[in-house]
Amino acid sequence: MSGSVIEIIQPKGKNADGEDEAPVVVARAVYEHPFVVRLCHWLNAVALFVMVGSGLQIFRAFPSFGAKIPQKDLLHWPRAFAIGGWLGGALQWHLTFMWIYIATGVFYVGYQLFSGNYRQVLFTHRDIPGVWPMVKHYFFFGPKPTLREAYNPLQKHAYTTAIGLGVLSVLTGLAVWKPVQFSWLGWMMGGFHYARIWHFAVMWAILFFVLGHLVMVILHGSNNFVSMLTGWKKDPEY
Repeated sequence: MSGSVIEIIQPKGKNADGEDEAPVVVARAVYEHPFVVRLCHWLNAVALFVMVGSGLQIFRAFPSFGAKIPQKDLLHWPRAFAIGGWLGGALQWHLTFMWIYIATGVFYVGYQLFSGNYRQVLFTHRDIPGVWPMVKHYFFFGPKPTLREAYNPLQKHAYTTAIGLGVLSVLTGLAVWKPVQFSWLGWMMGGFHYARIWHFAVMWAILFFVLGHLVMVILHGSNNFVSMLTGWKKDPEY
C-alpha cells in the first residue's frame, strides 16, 4: 500500500554535558507507487508507443481529413517514424496493442477505485487554489509552494486529464474501427469523418502530455524515475 514510510535514525549520543541527545532522522523513504501502478505505467507506456507509431502508419494510407478525390494531404509523416511498414501491418500492430492498452487502463482504474489509491492522483475542487501557484513556479520562476502530498495540484490536474484522454482515445478509436457496430458513437462525434479528427487530436493531446511528463521527470532528477521502478521515493519533499 502506498504511504508506507521508512526512516533511518541516527542513534542517540551524548552531548558535552553528558546528556542524551535526541535521535536524528538521517534518511527517509516513502512507498509512493504500488506494484500495480508501476506495472500499468510501463505496460501503458509500451502500448502507447506502439499504438502511436502504428496509428501514424495507418494515417499515412490516407493523410487527409478532406475529400478523397481530389485528395489534399494534411502532412507527409516519414515512414521511418511509423510502425507496421504498410496499412495491413500497421492495423495488426494497432489492434493487438489496443487490447493491452484497454486492459491496462481498466485494471489501473479498477485498482485505484477499490484500493482507495485514487485519492493520491484525482484532481478535485480542493486542488483548484493550488494550481496557479504551481503554474507560476514552473513557468514564471515563482517561489515553490510547500508540498504536502505525493502529487501537487498541477500534477493531479495533468494525470486526471490524461485518464480522460485515454478514455476518449478508446471511444474515438472504436468509432473509427467499427463505424457500423458503433454508429451511435460516431453520431455523437459528428460522424465518421469527425471521429477521425477527434481520434487524431486526442493522440496529439496525449503526446503533449507525455512530453510535459518527461520534461518534469528530467527537471526533478532521477529520484522520481527510480521511484517508478522500485516504488520507493527517497527523501521526498512532502
